[in-house]
Amino acid sequence: MRINSQFKPAWWLPGGHFQTIWQPLFRGEVSLERTSEVLTLPDGDEIRLDWVAEGDGPIVLMLHGLAGSSDSGYVKGLQLLAKQKGWRSVAVNFRGCGDFPNHRARSYHSGETTDVRFAFETIQQRFPDTKFAAVGYSLGGNVLLKWLGETKIKAFSATAAASVPLLLDACATHMDRGFSKVYRDHLIEKLKEHLQQKIEHLESIGRRDDAAYLIKLSKSVPKRLSFWELDERITAPLHGFNSAEEYYHQSSSRQYIKNIQVPTLLLQATNDPFMPAEVIPDEDELPETLTLEVSRSGGHVGFVASKGFRPVYWMEQRIVDFLADHL
Repeated sequence: MRINSQFKPAWWLPGGHFQTIWQPLFRGEVSLERTSEVLTLPDGDEIRLDWVAEGDGPIVLMLHGLAGSSDSGYVKGLQLLAKQKGWRSVAVNFRGCGDFPNHRARSYHSGETTDVRFAFETIQQRFPDTKFAAVGYSLGGNVLLKWLGETKIKAFSATAAASVPLLLDACATHMDRGFSKVYRDHLIEKLKEHLQQKIEHLESIGRRDDAAYLIKLSKSVPKRLSFWELDERITAPLHGFNSAEEYYHQSSSRQYIKNIQVPTLLLQATNDPFMPAEVIPDEDELPETLTLEVSRSGGHVGFVASKGFRPVYWMEQRIVDFLADHL
């Protein structure tokens, strides 16, 4: 089912760009007490989980976006709202994210679902009689929707995703246009810095073969590049794809949503500067389980409303309200 969103942007944050930049640049720190856990993956690598786990309420699994972490404002904001509802939550940091370096050459990408699946199954075994929900933003939303569709998992009472790059090739191309190139260059610069830090870390722990492989890949990277070039030269070969095109084709979540078996909210904005509006699915692609909510505003992981001059993080409240209907 497709519905028109009731979201109304803050009057002082018009347009997709202002909506997009507000949270990373101007949202204050979300005060929240959390407990960190290091989870060892099947290949011996490690990721960090950040818990808000008081009580015995439902557990909400949360996945961040590209170059983000569990410390991203939209993640901590949602964890705070979940706590106020009496729910527990766990924010998953993808490999190498959250100031927690991983110990293998491989990293995370838009179609990597095995780590999240392992993390969830580990948690599910600890709490077998608990209700679960899951939320993903941007890249994390693509990972979540792909995972839900490719496995047809029914273990969640409800899930939600926002600002999802449902067609990765179209999004990569869109990021080469106009002002979107500013976001592209910023994200790629952060990824390049992360790559250099990872090489240094791998050398420091004696994994010189992994470090040498990343050095080899990074030597082919020009000073300025597009996502197509980055994914062709690094992401694809590092994760077993023959090309960026193959990576995009296999990892894009739009082809998987028809198989989703649990109630799911998909929140998208047509003025998202990270993607063209054409990535939004047609009505006939949607399963009965999925509610596609489309806004003409909202930007990318924005959806900031207001009460006077006070920002209201509408996206998080909308997601919590949807999950509450099923939890």
